[in-house]
Amino acid sequence: MLATNPFAAISAFVSPAAMQAYVVLMALLVVAGTIFDIVHKGSARYFFANWRRTKGKAKEIGGGEMLSIAARTAVVDVLASGEFCGIRRRIAHLLTMYGFVIYLFATAVMVLRYPTPATPTPDAWPHLWWLGAVMVLVGGYWFWFFIRVDVAAEGSSPFRVMRADLFVLSLLASVTLGVIWAWAQARGSAGSLIWFALYIGATTVLFGSVPWSKFAHMFFKPAAAFEKRVANANGTRANLPPPADKPEQFSSARTAPRHY
Repeated sequence: MLATNPFAAISAFVSPAAMQAYVVLMALLVVAGTIFDIVHKGSARYFFANWRRTKGKAKEIGGGEMLSIAARTAVVDVLASGEFCGIRRRIAHLLTMYGFVIYLFATAVMVLRYPTPATPTPDAWPHLWWLGAVMVLVGGYWFWFFIRVDVAAEGSSPFRVMRADLFVLSLLASVTLGVIWAWAQARGSAGSLIWFALYIGATTVLFGSVPWSKFAHMFFKPAAAFEKRVANANGTRANLPPPADKPEQFSSARTAPRHY
Protein backbone atom coordinates (compact mmCIF):
# COMPACT_ATOMS: atom_id res chain seq x y z
CA MET A 1 0.00 0.00 0.00
CA LEU A 2 2.75 2.47 0.94
CA ALA A 3 4.51 1.93 -2.39
CA THR A 4 1.40 2.16 -4.60
CA ASN A 5 0.36 5.29 -6.46
CA PRO A 6 -3.36 5.52 -5.55
CA PHE A 7 -4.07 7.93 -8.43
CA ALA A 8 -2.70 5.50 -11.00
CA ALA A 9 -4.75 2.69 -9.47
CA ILE A 10 -8.00 4.63 -9.83
CA SER A 11 -7.31 5.57 -13.45
CA ALA A 12 -9.47 2.60 -14.49
CA PHE A 13 -12.50 4.50 -13.18
CA VAL A 14 -11.46 8.15 -13.53
CA SER A 15 -9.81 9.55 -16.64
CA PRO A 16 -6.16 10.59 -16.05
CA ALA A 17 -6.84 13.68 -18.15
CA ALA A 18 -9.69 14.62 -15.82
CA MET A 19 -7.47 14.19 -12.75
CA GLN A 20 -4.73 16.28 -14.32
CA ALA A 21 -7.22 19.00 -15.29
CA TYR A 22 -8.52 18.97 -11.72
CA VAL A 23 -5.02 19.53 -10.30
CA VAL A 24 -4.47 22.46 -12.66
CA LEU A 25 -7.90 23.88 -11.77
CA MET A 26 -7.12 23.73 -8.05
CA ALA A 27 -3.84 25.58 -8.64
CA LEU A 28 -5.70 28.27 -10.59
CA LEU A 29 -8.27 28.57 -7.80
CA VAL A 30 -5.48 29.23 -5.29
CA VAL A 31 -3.96 31.93 -7.51
CA ALA A 32 -7.31 33.56 -8.25
CA GLY A 33 -8.46 33.33 -4.64
CA THR A 34 -5.23 34.87 -3.34
CA ILE A 35 -5.44 37.75 -5.82
CA PHE A 36 -9.09 38.33 -4.90
CA ASP A 37 -8.18 38.31 -1.20
CA ILE A 38 -5.38 40.84 -1.76
CA VAL A 39 -7.67 43.17 -3.74
CA HIS A 40 -10.66 42.77 -1.46
CA LYS A 41 -8.75 43.35 1.79
CA GLY A 42 -6.34 45.88 0.34
CA SER A 43 -3.31 44.08 1.79
CA ALA A 44 -0.86 45.04 -0.95
CA ARG A 45 -2.19 48.60 -1.04
CA TYR A 46 -1.64 48.90 2.73
CA PHE A 47 1.96 47.66 2.57
CA PHE A 48 2.92 49.90 -0.34
CA ALA A 49 1.21 52.93 1.19
CA ASN A 50 2.95 52.35 4.51
CA TRP A 51 6.29 51.89 2.71
CA ARG A 52 5.86 55.21 0.86
CA ARG A 53 4.72 57.03 4.01
CA THR A 54 7.80 56.03 6.01
CA LYS A 55 10.32 56.21 3.18
CA GLY A 56 11.38 59.80 3.87
CA LYS A 57 11.77 59.13 7.61
CA ALA A 58 13.68 55.88 7.26
CA LYS A 59 17.38 55.26 7.58
CA GLU A 60 18.96 54.14 4.32
CA ILE A 61 19.46 50.38 4.10
CA GLY A 62 22.13 49.05 1.78
CA GLY A 63 21.67 46.19 -0.64
CA GLY A 64 23.75 43.81 1.49
CA GLU A 65 21.72 44.50 4.62
CA MET A 66 18.45 44.16 2.69
CA LEU A 67 19.63 40.80 1.36
CA SER A 68 20.53 39.74 4.91
CA ILE A 69 17.06 40.76 6.14
CA ALA A 70 15.45 38.77 3.34
CA ALA A 71 17.58 35.72 4.20
CA ARG A 72 16.72 35.95 7.93
CA THR A 73 13.04 36.30 7.07
CA ALA A 74 13.16 33.21 4.87
CA VAL A 75 15.08 31.09 7.38
CA VAL A 76 13.64 32.25 10.72
CA ASP A 77 10.11 33.39 9.95
CA VAL A 78 9.22 31.10 7.04
CA LEU A 79 11.27 27.89 7.25
CA ALA A 80 11.47 27.76 11.08
CA SER A 81 8.16 29.52 11.94
CA GLY A 82 9.97 31.82 14.36
CA GLU A 83 6.81 33.84 15.01
CA PHE A 84 5.56 31.13 17.39
CA CYS A 85 7.05 31.53 20.85
CA GLY A 86 5.55 28.27 22.18
CA ILE A 87 7.53 25.16 21.27
CA ARG A 88 4.42 22.92 21.09
CA ARG A 89 2.63 25.28 18.73
CA ARG A 90 5.73 25.69 16.58
CA ILE A 91 6.28 21.94 16.26
CA ALA A 92 2.62 21.37 15.37
CA HIS A 93 2.78 24.16 12.80
CA LEU A 94 6.01 22.87 11.25
CA LEU A 95 4.64 19.32 11.03
CA THR A 96 1.50 20.58 9.30
CA MET A 97 3.31 23.02 7.01
CA TYR A 98 6.07 20.70 5.80
CA GLY A 99 3.69 17.75 5.68
CA PHE A 100 1.29 19.72 3.47
CA VAL A 101 4.10 20.79 1.13
CA ILE A 102 5.41 17.22 0.80
CA TYR A 103 1.91 15.78 0.40
CA LEU A 104 0.90 18.40 -2.19
CA PHE A 105 4.09 18.04 -4.24
CA ALA A 106 3.91 14.23 -4.23
CA THR A 107 0.25 14.39 -5.29
CA ALA A 108 1.03 16.71 -8.20
CA VAL A 109 3.93 14.53 -9.38
CA MET A 110 1.94 11.28 -9.20
CA VAL A 111 -1.08 12.74 -11.01
CA LEU A 112 0.78 14.70 -13.68
CA ARG A 113 3.80 12.45 -14.28
CA TYR A 114 2.62 8.92 -13.40
CA PRO A 115 -1.17 8.95 -13.95
CA THR A 116 -1.59 5.29 -15.00
CA PRO A 117 0.02 1.90 -14.28
CA ALA A 118 1.53 2.10 -17.77
CA THR A 119 4.03 4.64 -16.38
CA PRO A 120 5.33 2.92 -13.22
CA THR A 121 5.65 5.24 -10.25
CA PRO A 122 8.97 5.19 -8.34
CA ASP A 123 8.37 4.01 -4.76
CA ALA A 124 9.69 7.30 -3.37
CA TRP A 125 6.62 9.31 -4.44
CA PRO A 126 3.97 7.16 -2.69
CA HIS A 127 6.25 7.03 0.35
CA LEU A 128 6.49 10.83 0.37
CA TRP A 129 2.71 11.10 -0.10
CA TRP A 130 2.06 8.96 2.96
CA LEU A 131 4.78 10.70 4.99
CA GLY A 132 3.33 14.12 4.20
CA ALA A 133 -0.19 12.95 5.00
CA VAL A 134 0.85 11.54 8.39
CA MET A 135 2.72 14.76 9.25
CA VAL A 136 -0.37 16.85 8.41
CA LEU A 137 -2.64 14.62 10.48
CA VAL A 138 -0.34 14.56 13.51
CA GLY A 139 0.33 18.31 13.47
CA GLY A 140 -3.22 19.29 12.53
CA TYR A 141 -5.11 17.15 15.03
CA TRP A 142 -2.60 17.96 17.77
CA PHE A 143 -3.25 21.66 17.17
CA TRP A 144 -7.02 21.26 16.89
CA PHE A 145 -7.62 19.24 20.06
CA PHE A 146 -4.83 20.41 22.39
CA ILE A 147 -3.15 23.67 21.32
CA ARG A 148 -5.88 26.00 20.02
CA VAL A 149 -6.19 29.04 22.27
CA ASP A 150 -9.94 28.75 22.84
CA VAL A 151 -9.48 25.09 23.84
CA ALA A 152 -6.25 25.26 25.88
CA ALA A 153 -6.70 28.70 27.45
CA GLU A 154 -10.45 29.30 27.50
CA GLY A 155 -11.78 25.81 28.10
CA SER A 156 -13.98 25.80 24.98
CA SER A 157 -15.03 22.54 23.38
CA PRO A 158 -12.66 21.32 20.66
CA PHE A 159 -15.77 20.72 18.53
CA ARG A 160 -16.72 24.40 18.52
CA VAL A 161 -16.31 25.57 14.93
CA MET A 162 -15.92 29.13 13.63
CA ARG A 163 -15.40 30.60 10.16
CA ALA A 164 -11.70 31.10 10.93
CA ASP A 165 -11.37 27.31 11.23
CA LEU A 166 -12.33 26.72 7.59
CA PHE A 167 -8.76 26.24 6.37
CA VAL A 168 -7.52 23.82 9.02
CA LEU A 169 -10.75 21.81 9.01
CA SER A 170 -10.89 21.50 5.21
CA LEU A 171 -7.19 20.56 5.18
CA LEU A 172 -7.69 17.85 7.81
CA ALA A 173 -10.83 16.60 6.06
CA SER A 174 -9.06 16.42 2.69
CA VAL A 175 -6.00 14.57 3.97
CA THR A 176 -7.99 12.28 6.28
CA LEU A 177 -10.39 11.26 3.50
CA GLY A 178 -7.46 10.85 1.09
CA VAL A 179 -5.75 8.43 3.47
CA ILE A 180 -8.98 6.48 4.05
CA TRP A 181 -9.59 6.30 0.29
CA ALA A 182 -6.04 5.08 -0.47
CA TRP A 183 -6.30 2.46 2.30
CA ALA A 184 -9.74 1.27 1.14
CA GLN A 185 -8.56 1.10 -2.48
CA ALA A 186 -5.48 -0.93 -1.54
CA ARG A 187 -7.76 -3.40 0.30
CA GLY A 188 -10.06 -3.65 -2.72
CA SER A 189 -13.01 -2.24 -0.80
CA ALA A 190 -16.20 -1.73 -2.80
CA GLY A 191 -16.72 1.62 -1.11
CA SER A 192 -13.40 3.10 -2.19
CA LEU A 193 -15.05 5.19 -4.94
CA ILE A 194 -17.34 6.78 -2.32
CA TRP A 195 -14.30 7.72 -0.23
CA PHE A 196 -12.66 9.10 -3.38
CA ALA A 197 -15.69 11.29 -4.08
CA LEU A 198 -15.66 12.59 -0.50
CA TYR A 199 -11.91 13.23 -0.80
CA ILE A 200 -12.42 15.26 -3.98
CA GLY A 201 -15.24 17.21 -2.33
CA ALA A 202 -13.15 18.14 0.71
CA THR A 203 -10.16 19.02 -1.48
CA THR A 204 -12.34 21.28 -3.63
CA VAL A 205 -13.51 23.10 -0.50
CA LEU A 206 -9.89 23.47 0.65
CA PHE A 207 -8.64 25.09 -2.55
CA GLY A 208 -11.87 26.77 -3.58
CA SER A 209 -12.41 28.60 -0.29
CA VAL A 210 -9.17 30.61 -0.38
CA PRO A 211 -10.96 34.03 -0.33
CA TRP A 212 -12.85 33.07 2.84
CA SER A 213 -10.24 31.00 4.71
CA LYS A 214 -6.74 31.54 6.07
CA PHE A 215 -5.13 29.74 3.13
CA ALA A 216 -3.80 33.00 1.67
CA HIS A 217 -2.05 33.82 4.98
CA MET A 218 0.83 31.56 3.98
CA PHE A 219 1.60 34.11 1.27
CA PHE A 220 0.92 37.23 3.38
CA LYS A 221 2.93 36.27 6.45
CA PRO A 222 6.37 36.21 4.79
CA ALA A 223 5.69 39.68 3.35
CA ALA A 224 4.53 40.97 6.74
CA ALA A 225 7.57 39.46 8.50
CA PHE A 226 9.92 41.02 5.95
CA GLU A 227 8.26 44.43 6.32
CA LYS A 228 8.56 44.18 10.11
CA ARG A 229 12.28 43.38 9.95
CA VAL A 230 12.87 46.25 7.52
CA ALA A 231 10.99 48.62 9.84
CA ASN A 232 13.18 47.52 12.74
CA ALA A 233 16.32 48.04 10.69
CA ASN A 234 15.48 51.47 9.26
CA GLY A 235 14.09 52.86 12.52
CA THR A 236 10.54 53.54 11.35
CA ARG A 237 9.08 51.60 14.28
CA ALA A 238 11.27 53.39 16.84
CA ASN A 239 8.25 55.05 18.45
CA LEU A 240 6.44 51.76 19.03
CA PRO A 241 6.82 49.84 22.30
CA PRO A 242 9.03 46.72 22.24
CA PRO A 243 7.41 43.27 22.06
CA ALA A 244 6.03 42.09 25.40
CA ASP A 245 7.52 38.61 25.12
CA LYS A 246 11.20 39.57 25.29
CA PRO A 247 12.59 38.27 28.62
CA GLU A 248 15.72 40.40 28.38
CA GLN A 249 13.55 43.53 28.38
CA PHE A 250 10.87 42.58 30.89
CA SER A 251 12.80 40.22 33.22
CA SER A 252 10.54 37.24 32.53
CA ALA A 253 9.23 35.51 29.44
CA ARG A 254 5.56 35.57 28.61
CA THR A 255 3.79 32.43 29.77
CA ALA A 256 1.01 30.83 27.79
CA PRO A 257 -2.47 31.23 29.37
CA ARG A 258 -4.06 28.02 30.59
CA HIS A 259 -7.62 27.11 31.50
CA TYR A 260 -8.03 25.82 35.05
